Amino acid sequence: MAFDEFLADRIRKVFQSKNTPVKEKAMFGGLCFMLKDKMCVGVVKDELMARIDPEIYEDALTQKGCREMNFNGRPMKGYVFIDESGMSDSHALTKWLQLAIDFNPKAKASKKKSAS
Repeated sequence: MAFDEFLADRIRKVFQSKNTPVKEKAMFGGLCFMLKDKMCVGVVKDELMARIDPEIYEDALTQKGCREMNFNGRPMKGYVFIDESGMSDSHALTKWLQLAIDFNPKAKASKKKSAS
């Protein structure tokens, strides 16, 4: 499954402009941007996936272009998808990325798989 390379480039430019070092990782058929070894944002098909503070999750869902991230039939609180209408210009995209960057220090890292 391909992902939107143009959107990935837009995201890279915002992180670069903020001097925010991220690592890219292929994940969920798309591309994930990891900040401090924690999932921050990603590109899934042509949408932005953002990991935001669960405390602002309900409000975020009322924003233009934003919907819940739903895998396997259950919503993942704190994770949202944003379509093009919600990030049509650089200001709107930067707003979503900043929400994810702001939450990152509070986010829990996924458990590392132990080598058995």
